Amino acid sequence: MSNIFTEGTNMASQRSLLRALGWTESEMKKPIVGVICAQSDIIPGHMHLDMIAKAVSEGVLAAGGKPVVVPCIGVCDGLAMGHKGMRYSLPSREIIADSTEILATAHGFDAIVFVGNCDKIIPGMLMGAVRVNVPSAFVSGGPMLAGHKNGKKLSLSSMFEAVGAYTSGKIGEDELKEFECTSCPSCGSCSGMFTANSMNCLTEALGMALPGNGTVPMVYSARLALAKQTGEAVMKLLGQNIRPRDILTPVAIKNAERVDMAIGASSNSVLHLLALASELGFTKEQLSVDTMNEISATTPNLCRLAPAGEHYIEELNEAGGISAVIRQLIDAKLFDGSAMTVACKTQDELTKHARVKDAEIIRPVSAPYSPYGGLAILKGNLAKDGSVVKKSAVDPKMYRHSGPARVFDSEEEAMEAISHNKIRKGDVVVIRYEGPKGGPGMREMLSPTSSIVGAGLGDTVALITDGRFSGATRGAAIGHVCPEAAAGGVIGIVQEGDVIDIDIEKGEINLRVPEEEIEARLKTFVPKEKPVDGYLRRYRAMVASASEGAVLKKI
Repeated sequence: MSNIFTEGTNMASQRSLLRALGWTESEMKKPIVGVICAQSDIIPGHMHLDMIAKAVSEGVLAAGGKPVVVPCIGVCDGLAMGHKGMRYSLPSREIIADSTEILATAHGFDAIVFVGNCDKIIPGMLMGAVRVNVPSAFVSGGPMLAGHKNGKKLSLSSMFEAVGAYTSGKIGEDELKEFECTSCPSCGSCSGMFTANSMNCLTEALGMALPGNGTVPMVYSARLALAKQTGEAVMKLLGQNIRPRDILTPVAIKNAERVDMAIGASSNSVLHLLALASELGFTKEQLSVDTMNEISATTPNLCRLAPAGEHYIEELNEAGGISAVIRQLIDAKLFDGSAMTVACKTQDELTKHARVKDAEIIRPVSAPYSPYGGLAILKGNLAKDGSVVKKSAVDPKMYRHSGPARVFDSEEEAMEAISHNKIRKGDVVVIRYEGPKGGPGMREMLSPTSSIVGAGLGDTVALITDGRFSGATRGAAIGHVCPEAAAGGVIGIVQEGDVIDIDIEKGEINLRVPEEEIEARLKTFVPKEKPVDGYLRRYRAMVASASEGAVLKKI
């Protein structure tokens, strides 16, 4: 692509601008490799990405390319949590995909290495890579180390739950301060199997990143070596003309979903894999919430990482990483090893020598934590188009639950009730108008779920929402309820005290109200519309349902 402005006398003006950058004659003859880097001084997972981008550039140079580092925006979900800033997190995914398309096409990149780490950045980059479709590879900044307090490992979810414990009077201000100072001890993506680490692990399963991308800690020198190897790998992809659409086939997406279920990834992965499938033009028969449920039903849950368990990403790395998980699934005939990867090898070839080094952290397929996947899709009259729960992070006592609805039209209203101890054992907290359209922006509900768990109600109270949850959420938290309230969904006509029946084992969620009563309520129901302007107003007008990945509708 770059030869459109680096060759020919008619492009002398364009080359003069390259000379203004200090480029030499020989550099202009090399393939231009964009290094799209989301370095930021406000996101802990991104503050060091300039180091990763530099290492990638060294790998590209060593393999004969000309690297150019360009920027990418990003939102820190942890910092945006619990206030209006969270409305911009999921919508930023579409901006990232758009900006990738703009940067890469306008500047004629021959290949791209994507350097990101957190939440919506990696999914947005994947969507952009598909659009541009030049040889591409991914390398993340790596996970942060787990925190430690009194001999126990901690993560960001521990911190949010500590706030809930403080609010309910279970711990004092001094102990809360101790949590604050020990939960996040290094930069990198937060240390549990939250959204950032989930997506970085899934890029390995998709074949878009080299082994170790999802698990090698940020502080290890191996992370820099991996970045250099990724720079070299993208040049090999360029030489063989292997592009994202050659790698991201329906088989690769299904493989990623298998790994998703095996490792108990964030519920947000459902949104992002659906969005990626939409970008690729796949049909609902190739990937939908229903096909995801089918995959979950036949995929054993091999890992229980925080917040679902006591292990952390650094331990998964030592146990063999995602390659060891993939190898087990290939051997069990649950993962198609013929899928191509950015290493220019098949998954079978790439993981040939991978082995599990700790069978407690990565369980064998014959003795899993659970015979079914870490995520489950629930449907019923309350969620006709589906809802999502991270089943592996739910106390088994809450697999079946019925209780009175406590209805709130925003996260703030719910937090007010929770923080003033107005939620009782057995309640079902309903938070609506937080979906893609209703929020707008589909905020994460980590603060309410963590406050419920921190208050000691995690095994007696359920929470449902048309919004979504952080990967750090645990408990009976059911999100992505579709249709959402703002789109006229049944969640919008739930009344205080209505009984809600949840059966996670059967995959059902229902409002225990006669059908004729539901129909009568829907006839007079006028959804609320929150006042917003700017980008959020445009986003609300264009966004599709969460059951379709909350992508912007095609014009």
